[in-house]
Amino acid sequence: MNLSLRLETIASMVTPGSILADVGCDHGYLPIALVKQGTIKHAVALDVRKGPLKRAEEHIREQQLEAFIETRLSDGLSALYPGECDSLVIAGMGGPLIERILREGYEKLPGFRELILSPQSDIPHFRVWLYQHDFCIVDEKMLREDGKFYTIIKAAGRNTQTAEMCDDPEYVLRVYCGPVLLRRKDPVLRDYLLFRKRVCSDIKNSIGIPESETAMRRSREVDDEIKIIEKALEYYG
Repeated sequence: MNLSLRLETIASMVTPGSILADVGCDHGYLPIALVKQGTIKHAVALDVRKGPLKRAEEHIREQQLEAFIETRLSDGLSALYPGECDSLVIAGMGGPLIERILREGYEKLPGFRELILSPQSDIPHFRVWLYQHDFCIVDEKMLREDGKFYTIIKAAGRNTQTAEMCDDPEYVLRVYCGPVLLRRKDPVLRDYLLFRKRVCSDIKNSIGIPESETAMRRSREVDDEIKIIEKALEYYG
């Protein structure tokens, strides 16, 4: 069973010896691969949809891994018991949906030593959400697959310096780019920044001279994003 590059990257960020909760497990490929590799001891695969969960169950049976991976119909973390798992993966969803899952299951989050999260939209806002809820971003990876950029964030523990971080002049830059990716001068991040700069330029050209309040507001937003991108690109020399 071959994993996509995105799932391979997520798998590489799971701490060996973990007990995994995979929310939105889809076909169950990730927990199956991690059990077969010997990376995790046990997994609970959760999905809100019956169809994907049934496919995951079929794949688990095919691999004879029923003793190591159980499946549950669950909206987010609702079917998971507190402290049952210590590694949480949520991927393949928009940032606001992942935020909702974490918010509604917030009382269960202290039982996890790591959260491995791959929001597909609103990523800067998602990083802000993590900071505001006192999580530390301890690792990040970025990749490009099938023409799309993917960001994977590993958060852990509790961050007690949220207020100080918000006062940091680099705060906006770090939530836009990702603190770890920026510090590492990640090459895929650079490709993404150049891509976004081209997108912003195209938007500016399409707006032209703004004639409405909506167009002016959008033009200012694009200008602000371009400034952040140009500042980030300075890190690369």
